[in-house]
Amino acid sequence: MNSARSYFDELNTQYLQTHQAKEDLFWDTYMAISDDRDGFAQAEHAYQAFLSDPEKLTRVRSLLAELETSADRESREDVEFGLRGWLAMFEANIIDNAAAERSQRELVEMETELFGKRRDFKMSHVNERGEREEASLGTLAINIATNPSEEARKGSHDELLRLEQWVLANGFLEIVAKRNEFARALGYRHYFDYKVRTGEKMSPEDLFRILDDFEERTRDASRRSLDAMIAEKGASAVLPHNLSFHISGDVRRQMDPYLPFGKGLERWVVTFQRLGIGFRGAVMQLDLLEREGKYQNGFCHAPVPAFFDKDGHWVAAHVNFTSLAKPGQVGSGANALRTLFHEGGHAAHFANVAQNAPCFSQEYAPTSMAYAETQSMFCDSLLGDADWLKRYALDESGTPIPDELIRTQIEKTQPWLSRSMRNMMVVPYFEIALYEMSDDERTPEAVLALARQTEERIMGTPVNSRPVLSIPHLLNRESAASYHGYLLAEMAVHQTRGYLLQKFGYLTDNSRIGPLLAEHYWRPGNSVDHNATLIGLTGQGFSAKYLADACNQTVEEAWKEAAESIAAAARRHYSTDYPETLSATIRIVDGAKVITDNDVSDADMCARFEAWVGELTKA
Repeated sequence: MNSARSYFDELNTQYLQTHQAKEDLFWDTYMAISDDRDGFAQAEHAYQAFLSDPEKLTRVRSLLAELETSADRESREDVEFGLRGWLAMFEANIIDNAAAERSQRELVEMETELFGKRRDFKMSHVNERGEREEASLGTLAINIATNPSEEARKGSHDELLRLEQWVLANGFLEIVAKRNEFARALGYRHYFDYKVRTGEKMSPEDLFRILDDFEERTRDASRRSLDAMIAEKGASAVLPHNLSFHISGDVRRQMDPYLPFGKGLERWVVTFQRLGIGFRGAVMQLDLLEREGKYQNGFCHAPVPAFFDKDGHWVAAHVNFTSLAKPGQVGSGANALRTLFHEGGHAAHFANVAQNAPCFSQEYAPTSMAYAETQSMFCDSLLGDADWLKRYALDESGTPIPDELIRTQIEKTQPWLSRSMRNMMVVPYFEIALYEMSDDERTPEAVLALARQTEERIMGTPVNSRPVLSIPHLLNRESAASYHGYLLAEMAVHQTRGYLLQKFGYLTDNSRIGPLLAEHYWRPGNSVDHNATLIGLTGQGFSAKYLADACNQTVEEAWKEAAESIAAAARRHYSTDYPETLSATIRIVDGAKVITDNDVSDADMCARFEAWVGELTKA
């Protein structure tokens, strides 16, 4: 018993040291604070070596066998539970042969080199003022969706196509081959097989049974939306640089004054407070604005995972997360606000995992991506709720967004919901075919053709508005072959929303929701699977029904629900029984520069952030 306790404590300590060293360097390099790529690669090697050490797996199995024969059941349960967490962690990451170990080491080096080159790759476009400017993935997407100039929109989309060519010419295909080599050395068919089995605990066949069924159920609705657009605006309206503009470009522009990013931090803080969401003393660092060299996708990582240590003391999480706002760009405020809610949802999740080892509170295998994304996507789903918009989407004078504008948004977007969900399916259908190719077949020309064929089959257009090879998740092995997790999470989010709406009648500012999420979804961490968390809260296993129902709603049905929620919110007496703070130490940074913090109060932090964003907008 003593040896088991000692080794368990040793694992917890070693992991914290190794994980934080890697994550601190990850943050500095991805935020363009440091160019120490070699240091990051070495820290990544050390982290992977810890996770994949077969001796640790053997030792844990041996100690668990010893505990099974221990007579002191009560005192062993805590250690046994924690060691089983480590067992799952090592089994999901084990590398038990030299060939796989060599492939992993080479992969880290290849991906580090690609990341460095990608950071130096510059893109540009013409903004709404007619000025050519450097552009990130986020600003390109917003320009395609909102710029009134078709020429400018096409220029932005052309940059995404140029990025695809760059990806194919700068080592990505060699990385795909090396990932397959690594997976096959461990006994898997290919890297996609490895990621699905270790991440979601299902086979590719199980996954695609779900995706194929959903694809079939949404195919006709997606086709109808395209046909209706062509009938109304002509064939050019569905070109990849035009479609998102014609779907919602005008609405985004009209909504922009009600969703300024300067108010975004305050609206996130207050919304989470009123939901009863707290962070259990976490230390949080938020880098929210676009910046040259900064990684061009929002993310949330926790350098220090939350857990109870050997003395029963709470180790609060340290969490870093980002968004990519560009003050002054139409649509950027709403886009960055969604990222803030999304990554803030991840942060709330990982700050509230309350088990006895850090292995339960980290974002990769054996943690399911679908499980992790359910938490973040539930939080960002609130931004589309009519009652949230009426309470929080206010212009500079404090006037709430008009009901008519909410209705217009629904009229524009509801017919396209099925297509939006299908957009998430493009990546897994593309990736499994990519990893099933032989190395000889996987030429740049063949892969680009595969990308276009997949987009046309799923989306119904020859090129997608967001070309698949421009998506950054493909380049990083931690997020590669995992994008299906977003669609699975979307299904779980609608299931969660359906249950809570049936139970309470509303979500916005409902202080009972945070504690329920904390108890059933967040506290267990990866000690239980995704399905078990859904059963724990909703009483029902994983179901795609709720998302399918949402996709099949008519505009009239969707507006009726929205109008009823607005009317109910106007009558409702909202509880004031919610935490006064988020229970977190928060710093808002821009690279290495600290912009503001909540040392005085959350409200003071938000006011200073708004003033800072205002100055940037004037500049």
